[in-house]
Amino acid sequence: MATAETRPREQLTAARNHALHLLHEMVRIRRLEEKSYELYSKGKIHGFMHLYDGEEAVAVGVMQALTPEDAVVATYREHGQALARGVAPGVILAEMYGKQEGCARGRGGSMHLFDKTTRFYGGNAIVGGHLPLAVGMALADKLRGLDRITCCFFGDGAVAEGEFHESLNLAALWQVPVLFICENNRYCMGTALHLHQSEPDIAKKAAAYRIVARAVDGMDVLAVEQAAQEAASRIRAGDGPQFLECRAYRFRAHSMFDAELYRNKQEVQEWRNQDPIVRFVDSLQQQGLISEEDLAEIEVQVRDEIDEAVVFAEAGTWEPVEDLERFVYAEMIPPEQSYPLPEAAPLSTETREITYREAMREAMRAAIGRDERVFLMGADVGGYGGCFAVSKGMLAEFGAQRIIGTPLSESSYTGAGIGAALNGMLPIVEIMTCNFSLLALDQIVNNAGTLLHMSGGLFNVPIVIRMATGGGKRLAAQHSHTFDGWYAHVPGIKVLAPATVEDARGMLETALADPNPVLIFENSLLYNMKAELPVNAGPVSIDKAAVRRTGCDVTIVGYGMALVKALEAAEKLAGEGIDCEVVDLRTLRPLDDATIMASVAKTHRVLIVDEDWRSGSIAAEISARIMEQAFYELDQPVARLCGAEVPMPYAPQLEDASIPQVESIVAAVRGMVGHE
Repeated sequence: MATAETRPREQLTAARNHALHLLHEMVRIRRLEEKSYELYSKGKIHGFMHLYDGEEAVAVGVMQALTPEDAVVATYREHGQALARGVAPGVILAEMYGKQEGCARGRGGSMHLFDKTTRFYGGNAIVGGHLPLAVGMALADKLRGLDRITCCFFGDGAVAEGEFHESLNLAALWQVPVLFICENNRYCMGTALHLHQSEPDIAKKAAAYRIVARAVDGMDVLAVEQAAQEAASRIRAGDGPQFLECRAYRFRAHSMFDAELYRNKQEVQEWRNQDPIVRFVDSLQQQGLISEEDLAEIEVQVRDEIDEAVVFAEAGTWEPVEDLERFVYAEMIPPEQSYPLPEAAPLSTETREITYREAMREAMRAAIGRDERVFLMGADVGGYGGCFAVSKGMLAEFGAQRIIGTPLSESSYTGAGIGAALNGMLPIVEIMTCNFSLLALDQIVNNAGTLLHMSGGLFNVPIVIRMATGGGKRLAAQHSHTFDGWYAHVPGIKVLAPATVEDARGMLETALADPNPVLIFENSLLYNMKAELPVNAGPVSIDKAAVRRTGCDVTIVGYGMALVKALEAAEKLAGEGIDCEVVDLRTLRPLDDATIMASVAKTHRVLIVDEDWRSGSIAAEISARIMEQAFYELDQPVARLCGAEVPMPYAPQLEDASIPQVESIVAAVRGMVGHE
């Protein structure tokens, strides 16, 4: 072994300085976690808190391979990664306190640390839920030709999640610059690795996806650093994703609520004997690289820094309750980050006949042509042309970097779209049907709808997710449901339901210009609907309902295919002397209450038509709002005509009976005005 006497002075100085840096960083993490434990025990920190003691070598070793331009996506045990990445201990502790001086303004807490300056994209508390984000962030860099790496930390428990396998498959298919770091600490919460994995060699699993994968001693900071440097070099050389399984051990419980009934003290002590800090110190002392004075100085420096961090957190302030609803939707996005809508111009008198399907395609073509950040992604959107042929011909026109076909892995490719949006792109994600979107529900609700708020406004998600919805095509229960109202229940996302060819052409570009996640539900029965549109038809507003037919006797509220049926029913009723006003919701979240209430005040009767199931539907929400805001304008109770509460049947007569039809709308209105 080389000693201090046998090395050139310059080499010795560099080795000593680097060793002191590594040691200093590991000690910082250890002392922060010890202080966090103390503060939690005093009631200063609340909720779940997952400490990193024992795994310091992983975070510190990996960070040596990253540049400031690289990005980090972490799991909920992320205090160590945040600190090693350069997030200040004061804002970390303030966040754990819940103070607005915290790195996420107290909105995220211990499990959700975020920092824009260091490109730390947060801890994610959904096990495995952040892996697709990392793939998408790396895809965004690859599409733009940027020399950057996205580093994704996760634990061995994530390996059991489908998103782990889907994400590794996508990363390998697309050869994106992502560095996967599995921190294998032997336990998924309280379940030992051999009890939750039939194949406990995690690197071997990654290698099955043709990713270069390596297992490394996660208790040895130099081994981790070397492996990470080599992996990062391969990524930067264009060799695609890399995978490190860092085999370590957490000294403390899974979280502060964990009684540790699943392991004994002897096992923990055996691993404490391999403490990464103690091992590193012993090695450095044997090489003559550090002294007891060095160790004492590090401890003093770290103690002072952590003490200052506590003072900062204690002095922090609570965000006013009046600001509760901030950061649900994005505020003040710089214009250069937004999709550039074309300048408004008078509509041409020259028109052309176009279908709903063609209008959607035209909108996507215009957007992709106008902004290089826009791309379309989804299963079979390429050569197949999309399940409903909406993207037909676009692969040939724009190429595979703008029209990106994916495997049938809705969760991972939707999450990848969210990650790409976090990293500066403007993705359009297509999911074949809203039934299939349930496979991506975690990504849509827990990531797209939550990240802005959870990060205290740091990271918005400008993504558009399109999907077909609705029954009537004899496709039975797993292709035909209407879950639009479910998504309209979720704050943080916007929900659109274009029911006209004009809106099919105009809503998508406006949605792209919105800095928030927007879902567009396209009723599949509308794709062949035709209309005359001006040749220069373009973007339309997405924040207002529209009165599609004026009337004075009854208001009919609907959206999607229900709106088309409502208009047909209104014409039939007009022949009987019943004058109906028809309101097209257009946007399900946020609802345009003003237009609805104005119509109710005019007609004093309202029927809400909704193809969704009656219980818990958007129709129920609208009915409640009318009761709250326009009760005294009503001549009779609000009426609802909704889908039958059965899974969608296949048999034609049963499917037709399960969805509101023109005849049932006519009958409902007749009953309301006394015409049986």
